[in-house]
Parts: sequence; structure tokens; C-alpha cells
Amino acid sequence: MDEHVMEALGKAKIIIRDGKVVEVEEPQVAYCPLFHKYRGIEKITPQIIKENMEFRINDFGMCTNQRELKMADFLSFGISEILGTLLDEEIIQCAIIVCEGCGTVIVEDPELAQGIGGRVSGIISTTPLTELINSVGQDKVLNPENAEIDQVKGVLKAIDEGYTKIGVTIASADDAKSIREIESKHEGVKIYIFAVHTTATSYEDAEVLFEYADVITACASLQIRNLAAEKNAFSVGASIPIYAASNEGEKFLKLRIEKIGGIKEKKDAKIPDPLI
Repeated sequence: MDEHVMEALGKAKIIIRDGKVVEVEEPQVAYCPLFHKYRGIEKITPQIIKENMEFRINDFGMCTNQRELKMADFLSFGISEILGTLLDEEIIQCAIIVCEGCGTVIVEDPELAQGIGGRVSGIISTTPLTELINSVGQDKVLNPENAEIDQVKGVLKAIDEGYTKIGVTIASADDAKSIREIESKHEGVKIYIFAVHTTATSYEDAEVLFEYADVITACASLQIRNLAAEKNAFSVGASIPIYAASNEGEKFLKLRIEKIGGIKEKKDAKIPDPLI
């Protein structure tokens, strides 16, 4: 039996076993402008979440061995898209991200970064799916035996394999700090940190993320937004802003803007409700 636990729409805990949605908890956020725009969802409920998860399972094989892993760049603006651009431009040599059925993985292909990260986020735990691990490459999976999710260990694995320009997604302020400490001990290694899944982040953790990360997505986080406003951080997007937390982060956001031919200013943009 395979089991995959994630926090998805509205930061609701979801459990998928053997390709079936078996548990959906109450969402903490009732409205997400992205899901409204792309899927017509006006209010997030457990039933809506279940239907969306089932759609993803049927559409691209989420949490199954039939998972479509690659996806072309469709000129939107998100963390996986930025990572894809950085890989494409050879600013980074690899991205350390999380894939259901694999856990922490090291990817070099921009379409793999996009297909894995752009379609599924907020994975809390997962179990091995052999065909996915083989597709990604056993040597690029942190732990093929148990599909472990550990971004800090993923960074260490990448350094051991000789990568010196590394992008990594993290959902924990502690991970951001630990990864910066690793970077400081490895001369010639540059690590770029992308904070994701930030809904319900505390003010203290938000401060840590702005100190150590390069790029931070706002999700439905009140504290990330408040701190970004205090710092007057460079940002892209109105509904779900993505913030630059470093000079490099700002360069990355501007590079992505250039890549997609600019950003249209959105008036009266809707935001998640509630912000938490």
C-alpha cells in the first residue's frame, strides 16, 4: 500500500492511498484566488478538495505510478517556474524539490522541475512509487527505500555529488537556517533558497525566512505579507505575491518577468481569505 499525505487547497490535510482519496480535513483557508481563476472554485470545502484531488489523479496521475512528471513552461509565475528558468539559463545546476512517490529529489531538467513542483505542493510525507523513482533516477532520489522528505539532506547529497550551484525549496524556517550554515562550510558552493507552503507561518519564522531565503511565496500567510510590507520587499503578483528576500532573489524574479514578456498589473486583485 502506498500513502501520500499533503496539505493542499486551503491548507487542508489530505491522505491518498493506492490512488484513492481516503481522508480530507477541514481547510484553514476558504478562498484561494488561484483555484478560483483556474478551476472556478469560489469556496474551498472538503468535498471540493476531494473532487480536485481526484481530478489530479485522473488528469496526470498524481500519487500513482502513472504520474506525468514533465511539463512544459506555460509562462506563468510560480516557484517551480522560476526554478525552471534558472535551470534553463544555467544559473543553477540542479533544483532540490519534493515529489510524491519519491520524496526529496535532485533534478536538472527544467520541465521536470515544472512538472513535479508546479502540479503538486505541500507534500508532508510519501511512500515509494517504484516507476516514479526509476523515471527520476534512483541516484537522484534522496532515499529510494522510503521516499524520505528532507531538504537539508538533499542539499548535502547534491554537494557530495559535485553540484556547486543549487536551488532548493523549503517549507521550514529551520531548514533555511540549516542550509545557510551548510553553505558557509562549503567554499565555492552557492545555494539559493525558495520558501514555499508558507500559510500559517509565525512572525518569528517569517523573520527567519526573510533573513535566510532568497525567494518567498506569500501563499495565504498574513505574517509573510506583513513583514514583506515592512521591508518593502520587491515582489511579483498581486493575489499571491512572490517576494525577493535577497538581491539574488530579486534578480531571479526580474529574470522570470523578462522570460515571460512582462507582467500585467492586476487591478482589484482578490487575495486568499482568511489570511492566516
